Amino acid sequence: MAGQIPQAQPPPPGPAPGGNPHVPLWRWRRNPLRRRTDRAEAWIALGLLLAVSAAAPAAMFAAGDAAHRHYRSAAEHEARTREHRAAVLVHDAPRHPEPGSDEARKTRYPVEVRFTGPDGATRTGESDVEPGLPAGSTVLVWVGPAGEITGPPLSTEQIRSRTMGWALLAFLGVVLTGLAAHGVTGLVLRRRNLAAWDAAWAATAPRWSGQ
Repeated sequence: MAGQIPQAQPPPPGPAPGGNPHVPLWRWRRNPLRRRTDRAEAWIALGLLLAVSAAAPAAMFAAGDAAHRHYRSAAEHEARTREHRAAVLVHDAPRHPEPGSDEARKTRYPVEVRFTGPDGATRTGESDVEPGLPAGSTVLVWVGPAGEITGPPLSTEQIRSRTMGWALLAFLGVVLTGLAAHGVTGLVLRRRNLAAWDAAWAATAPRWSGQ
């Protein structure tokens, strides 16, 4: 309609005008329609790729080394301060509904037990025991320095597993941070492109509409 400026229509998503959709690195190719933001996005992406490639392994090694030293120290402390002590069941342990099965051999039930603490005092606590044990049975429990029933010291496998977990988290954290930075950068550049498109259209549309 005469007297009205058609609404600006941004270019479709995908490669910029003049970019070849079949060329993954089209932002690096010279062409008259390549925008400065396209080149900036390419350089930023390359910089982030190099930064993540260098930082992710370093973060993984640093986190893994710190975690290994921490858990190894914790295991050594637990080995010094915890000890096996004999304990007597106060009540019968529940019976498993399928005695002799593989599940029964792996199942443990919490039962109240009586034992002597490091200070020589008689104490009671709860420990997981095999099903079907009668009251008065003797089991071994791990006792901490305060006389509480606790778990065994960290094993080598547990130390390795937790170390690998922290190393993997550090690696993924760096990668996700790089992806987030790339996404935010792309969003900012796309908004700048749309603003530039609107400004160019506002200057060009009157000539096309006959104003």
